[in-house]
Amino acid sequence: MTGSDEVLTSQGYISHHLTFLTTGEGFWSINIDSMAVSVFLGVVMLFLLRMAVRKTSTGVPGKFLCFVEMIVEFVDGTIKDIFHGKNTLIAPLALTIFGWVFLMNLMDLIPVDFLPETAMALGVPYFRVVPSADVNITMSMALGVFMLILYYSIKIKGVSGFVKELTMQPFNHWAFIPLNLILEGVTLVAKPVSLGLRLFGNMYAGELIFILIAGLLPWWSQWVLSVPWAIFHILIITLQAFIFMVLTIVYLSQASEKH
Repeated sequence: MTGSDEVLTSQGYISHHLTFLTTGEGFWSINIDSMAVSVFLGVVMLFLLRMAVRKTSTGVPGKFLCFVEMIVEFVDGTIKDIFHGKNTLIAPLALTIFGWVFLMNLMDLIPVDFLPETAMALGVPYFRVVPSADVNITMSMALGVFMLILYYSIKIKGVSGFVKELTMQPFNHWAFIPLNLILEGVTLVAKPVSLGLRLFGNMYAGELIFILIAGLLPWWSQWVLSVPWAIFHILIITLQAFIFMVLTIVYLSQASEKH
């Protein structure tokens, strides 16, 4: 069922759950559901961090504060192992990326029909709940990281240093400038592409498996596959947030080197 009296086939059910609530056409179209859930999760993360800060005291910390401190220390330790420069942006950026991407991925554990059926009851025909399974969201975040890479590459190395890095490596001779530019240009562009598509591919595949289980199996037998997959998917959710954060730190570390 889709919230109306119409009974969907398995193919129609899967297609319905993979359709975004979109406004506009073509390049200027916006997936409203992805944007709304992303902004909502961002607000939730800020609220949780703000609540942790307000609970900070000289006494014995509570369980929630210990959990937040553990995450902060984990992110800080990861940064110290990878980034050896001095930049006050890296730590809050890494924490924001890890927390935000994790919450986006975590939406994949919500039962497949719960939010879409709720939305249909409110008159909203489509509603996808995993923002990181939307390539527009993941590539937008990757593009933001790419802009920081360009900014710090030029800030640390200067325009001439950045141009030399693109034209005089790996072959340090003027005759190889065209070849160097192609090789280094591809390497540079591949960073945001791989960053965004890796997260999208993994989360889209995870979401699709949940939808396939719900669409192809009777409701009373779905738990046989959905529960084990959900338990395993918790690892994927955390790992993908960690990988996105680590790659961001690595790319910014490379951009901050003065070689």
